[in-house]
Amino acid sequence: MIHFENTEVAFSHKSDKDLRKAYFLFKMMASNCMVKFGKTMTNIAIKINFPIGWIFKSTIYSHFVGGETLTECDKNVNLLAQFNIKSILDYSVEGENTETEIEKTLDETIRSIKNAASQKNIAFAVFKPSAFALGNILEIATKKTELSETERKQLNIFEQHIDLLCNTAYKHDVSILIDAEDFAIQDIVDKVVLRMMEKYNKQKAIVYNTLQMYRWDRLDFLRSALELVKSRNFILAAKFVRGAYMEKERLLASNNGYKSPIHDTKENTDRDYNAALKFAVENIQNMSIFCGTHNEHSNRYLAQLMQENNIQKDDKRIFFAQLYGMSDHISFNLAKQGYNVAKYVPYGPVKLVMPYLMRRAEENTAVAGQTGRELMLIMKERNRRKNVQKKSIK
Repeated sequence: MIHFENTEVAFSHKSDKDLRKAYFLFKMMASNCMVKFGKTMTNIAIKINFPIGWIFKSTIYSHFVGGETLTECDKNVNLLAQFNIKSILDYSVEGENTETEIEKTLDETIRSIKNAASQKNIAFAVFKPSAFALGNILEIATKKTELSETERKQLNIFEQHIDLLCNTAYKHDVSILIDAEDFAIQDIVDKVVLRMMEKYNKQKAIVYNTLQMYRWDRLDFLRSALELVKSRNFILAAKFVRGAYMEKERLLASNNGYKSPIHDTKENTDRDYNAALKFAVENIQNMSIFCGTHNEHSNRYLAQLMQENNIQKDDKRIFFAQLYGMSDHISFNLAKQGYNVAKYVPYGPVKLVMPYLMRRAEENTAVAGQTGRELMLIMKERNRRKNVQKKSIK
């Protein structure tokens, strides 16, 4: 049985000062009003070019972001590696999809792949596919069966960008995670990613697709995808997450008169998430698994499944992962036990990463119990350290 209660292990990489700062940040995020106020003020400051970078870099930015550049992330990558935890450097700049911005993001993602190839402590590269699509071409391609010549050209350019990134990862022997998207465009993304898997996952898992298990159709998609890879002889690599756009998806479904793609209850999401893990482990000869979740039960359940199926803790076909700055009690305790663990480490210029950070703060506040759990664990560790100090003085 895996236990996550050991805060000494969970926060072994943090100083007393770090813990105080973490406590302050999560205390702030526990307040809906403070998060909304902070987001509003940040947006205003960005619009008027008010210099706020220095404030954020020493607070929320340093807790949740690895650095402004790949090189600046090295310190945190090396620190995590001391505790048997790999890193995934995620360029988290959210901008407009102009041709210029697409080229910039493409170049940076290629740099991140090559950087991962040169560092043994970086386990994966990652990108968001919609960052490489011009305008709303993905939504058009998902809805329409017949595209205009211009639309076909734009879609071909999108797929060429994805192929370039996957090919670069393949040539450098780096596994690459392709993030999930909104329901409105996920279908075309799935089709493109499956083509990339068939092309590059012949010998090992290079290309990973992301399945948001809060969607009620993902288990069926997983089963049909496995049949495809068996018939065409390649590896199905799946990153399992619960999902990131729940309220948005439900609102869009309601406004546009179609059935919501999201499960009605969290219990159904949890059920499908764990069912997907079980299905993947039972078909591990044809699959690779990336378990991306902060849910304690799902992490514990995957470890149990591995044991029941005689899979070694360090089997490279299975990775556990959490976000940098969160759920360290899961990451560090799993790594201490010898499992493959990675942290998703965002990076990018302070000003350009702020929209991502504000969205992350909102998501943290919205997830029931998440912020409270972080606060409880931090307080537990601070109290433990105080008691140790008292005993040492006696």
